[in-house]
Amino acid sequence: MGVREARKPAVAAGLLLLDAILVSLIIAYVPYTKIDWDAYMSQVDGFIGGERDYTKLKGDTGPLVYPAGFLYAYSAIQFVTGGQVYPAQLPWWALGLLCLSKRIHSIFMLRLFNDCLAMTLLHGALALVLHQKWHLALISFSGAVSIKMNVLLYAPSLLLLMLKGMSFKGVLSALSCAALVQILLGLPFLLSHPAAYISRAFDLGRVFIHFWSVNFKFVPEDVFISRKFAIALLAIHLMLLILFAHYRWSKHEGGLLQLLCSRFSQKDLGGFLRSISLYQFLSCEPKHKILSKEHIVTVMFVGNFIGVVCARSLHYQFYSWYFYSLPFLLWKTPFPTLLRLILFVAVELSWNIYPSNFYSSIILFGAHLIILWGLWIAPIESPYPRRKHSQKKRD
Repeated sequence: MGVREARKPAVAAGLLLLDAILVSLIIAYVPYTKIDWDAYMSQVDGFIGGERDYTKLKGDTGPLVYPAGFLYAYSAIQFVTGGQVYPAQLPWWALGLLCLSKRIHSIFMLRLFNDCLAMTLLHGALALVLHQKWHLALISFSGAVSIKMNVLLYAPSLLLLMLKGMSFKGVLSALSCAALVQILLGLPFLLSHPAAYISRAFDLGRVFIHFWSVNFKFVPEDVFISRKFAIALLAIHLMLLILFAHYRWSKHEGGLLQLLCSRFSQKDLGGFLRSISLYQFLSCEPKHKILSKEHIVTVMFVGNFIGVVCARSLHYQFYSWYFYSLPFLLWKTPFPTLLRLILFVAVELSWNIYPSNFYSSIILFGAHLIILWGLWIAPIESPYPRRKHSQKKRD
C-alpha cells in the first residue's frame, strides 16, 4: 500500500470530525426552518392513533403521499425525540454523509426531510451491492423506496447489474425479497383500505408547483405543467437509459440485447424452474459473476443522474438525491480538473439561490448537460475485475 493510500483513512476520519463539529454549530446557532416537520408529525399521529385509511392521513402541507416505510421511520423518530425538533437534528446516521455543501447541511440538519432517510438506506443498499450481497441490498433498496419513491430512479441500473451479476433465479428471488418488504410494510393499509393506500402512496402522476422548481424555472409555467412536457421528458429519460445501457454499460457483453438474450437463456430459465436455492438467499452470494466496484458505482450513479436531469421538477431537498455522487461523476468525465471544479461550483450555487430564477435554472440545467456529455464520452470501465478468481462457479 502506497503512502497516498495509507493516508486516505486518516483524511476521511479528519473530514468526518470536522463536519461533525460543523453540524453541531449549525444546530446550535442556525434557526430550524419548519417546512415539513409538523406535517410529518401530524401524519404520524394519525397512524399511531389507529388510522389506516391513507386518504385521511394529512398534515399542514396536505395529504400523505409516501409509502408506509415513511410512517414507520418517522414514528420511530417521534418516539425517540418526543416529536421535538432539536433532538431529531442529531441523527447518527447522517454524520458520515454530511460534507461541504451548504444546501445539503440545510436539508439534513435544518429541514429533516424524508429524502435524507431514503437516501441513507439507498447508500446502504449500494454498499451491499458493492460487496455482492444482492438479497440484502434489495431489502434495503425496497426499504428506501417505502420512504420515498425517488429511489426508483436507481431501479433500471440496479436491475441491469443484477442481470449481469446473478443467475435468472437469483434475480427473481432477490426481487421477491423487495416485493415482500413492500407488502409487509403496507400490510396494515392494504388490509383495510388497499385502493387508498396504493393511489396515495404510489401516485406517479402528481404535478409539482412551478414556483418550487429549481431545474426548469426557465420553462413557462403553462408548458411546465402540461402533459406533453411530462411525456417528452419521460421519453428522453427512457431513451438515455437505453443508449447508456446498450453502448456503455453492456458493451463488454455485446450490447443490451445480447446481454438480455444470454440471461434469459433456456439454461437459466430451467435452473429457476428446478429450484430456488435457500442457501443463496441466506448467504446472499451471486451465482454468476463478480462485478467490479467501479462498474457498479458508475452504472448506479449515472443511471440516477440521468433521472435527475430528466426530472420535471427538482425541489431544494431533491439535491440530496445526487449530491454525494457528484465528485465521482465529475472525475469520471475526461474533463480537466478546473472544468470539473467549475461545474461543481455551478451546481452548488444554483441550488443555493432562493427562490430559483430563470438564470439559476439555466445554469443548473446547462451544468447537468455538460456532465452528462462528459459521462457519455468517458472511457468505459471493465465490468469485471481483471483477476483469475473474479468469476464464481455458475449454476
